[in-house]
Amino acid sequence: MAKKAGFLIKILSYISYKDKKQVKEFYIPTVDELKEEKVNNTDTTYNGKNNDQNKKSTSTFSGVNNNDKRQNDKNETITTSIEDNIKFINSKFNAPVNKDIIIRRFLIADKYMAFIAYLDGVVDKQLVNDFILRPLLNVNEFKQKEQQCQLEYILESILETNKAQKLNKPKEVINEILLGNTVLYINECNFYVTNETKGFPARGVEKPAIEGTVTGAQEAFNESLRVNISLIRKIIKNENLTTEFLSMGERNKNQCAIMYLNGLANPAIVDEVKRRIASIETDYNAGDGMLEQFIEDSPFSIVPTILTTERPDRAASHIVEGRIAIICEDTPFAKIVPINIMSLIHSPEDAFMRFPYGTLLRFVRLIGIFIATLLPSLYVAMTNFHQEMIPTDLLIAIVKAKENVPFPTIVEVILMEFSFELIREAGIRIPGIIGNTLGIIGALILGQAAVQANIVSPVLIIIVAITGLGNFAIPSFSLGLSIRVVRFGFVVFGALLGFYGITCFLMLVGIHLVSIKSFGVPLSVPVSPKVSKSKDYVIRYPIWQQEERPDAINPLDSKRQPKVSRKWTLEDPNYNYDRGEGDD
Repeated sequence: MAKKAGFLIKILSYISYKDKKQVKEFYIPTVDELKEEKVNNTDTTYNGKNNDQNKKSTSTFSGVNNNDKRQNDKNETITTSIEDNIKFINSKFNAPVNKDIIIRRFLIADKYMAFIAYLDGVVDKQLVNDFILRPLLNVNEFKQKEQQCQLEYILESILETNKAQKLNKPKEVINEILLGNTVLYINECNFYVTNETKGFPARGVEKPAIEGTVTGAQEAFNESLRVNISLIRKIIKNENLTTEFLSMGERNKNQCAIMYLNGLANPAIVDEVKRRIASIETDYNAGDGMLEQFIEDSPFSIVPTILTTERPDRAASHIVEGRIAIICEDTPFAKIVPINIMSLIHSPEDAFMRFPYGTLLRFVRLIGIFIATLLPSLYVAMTNFHQEMIPTDLLIAIVKAKENVPFPTIVEVILMEFSFELIREAGIRIPGIIGNTLGIIGALILGQAAVQANIVSPVLIIIVAITGLGNFAIPSFSLGLSIRVVRFGFVVFGALLGFYGITCFLMLVGIHLVSIKSFGVPLSVPVSPKVSKSKDYVIRYPIWQQEERPDAINPLDSKRQPKVSRKWTLEDPNYNYDRGEGDD
């Protein structure tokens, strides 16, 4: 009886009225709101005494034991014994079982015991030998005066690496070793010195494999984080371009960088990106694909809410607009936030083409999206429910082609669509040229054999082929995947209810699109909600008419360029010679 009563109470809880909890969502403040927040922050600085008293009062009720705090403080300090420090590093890296950690002991100036520690295979050993060990083992480099800690003098005058800095916490020491740097310690000092000696194996800068273009740059990201950052800095030569590093993963300690223009990007977006990444708690984070799933607004959305690009020029163009680029280590892609739906349809080469060509290509892509999404479902609906909409000659041809086919239209479409997806997936997995051969010849042979065996009609082969071409015209691979998923939903609804079913499913997709956001920006902006008119949404205006940046992301500087950017049109030509009048 108790189980039945509990079951009834559970059912009543679903159908009874409850006050809806207000979920706090992130939104992008305007420039005026940011100014007011700064004023409020300055006002609170005058109440410092009250804040201190409140902190003292709340700390007494925090429930944290003072002894635990002291113990944590001891663990976060570096001892002055060289043996204790060696034991600490060995214990952290599971030495001597782990053969990757290298600890090199030596004497400095014949009297100071020291050691360096690094991971074998991830450092440049030439840098370690020439710019760390060689200067340290040169006795003539050291002055005769006694110092309590020779590491200060070494940091300032001996080490020849391009980047060397102090480390005061054991956790920082471990992180620096994991990043491929070399740490130095001298006996009786309470800090380390880290030297940048990264030497991870990496491939060179190559052409884009996915986002290929005819015009524009032909460089793509690779797996090196520093190389990817330098490729963006090569394009954006601005002192306000800021790079911040964050750590991901509890066990692999992978790094990611966020890049933005300070003074242009909205600080609320920057803080939100850092907050979401810093709050991730997971053992393993392999790169941008996993990171996207951790930080996206709508994890269950079919449409992606974060833009993925392998092109530095495309990432740089979005940074200059006021967006944030997230670059992860060991992945040749960058993530751009926030975005709207048209950001996924724009191609990198649109900016390098004259506006009539760029606009034409955008309309071609939109037609390709329409074909890839709706063409199979329209064929199913028209052949099953709306034959009167098909011209008579074409209808007769379709009926003759389907005369010997034993399957209904819906089975034909799903069978061919699944076969096409299977061929495409197999072509990716098979290495080298064989994959391309399988994708072309395999589809032709399979389609021809299916028609001759009367399994499918020839018209359906044409429909599936045109649908595949429309899918290939989509610049974003993630958006293409979402359309491939949605297409099956349209086919099913079209087979059940005809045009009415397609319209209902289209309304559901539209409601979904207007309800999801990308870091506070609705994906359907600027259509819904309506913001200021954009000159680079569907129709691409000439580049010299695009004065405003996107209004939805509330950049600190909304002006991209003055209204008259071509100043030469207002000036008279300046000739260095006098035009002589011709003879009559």
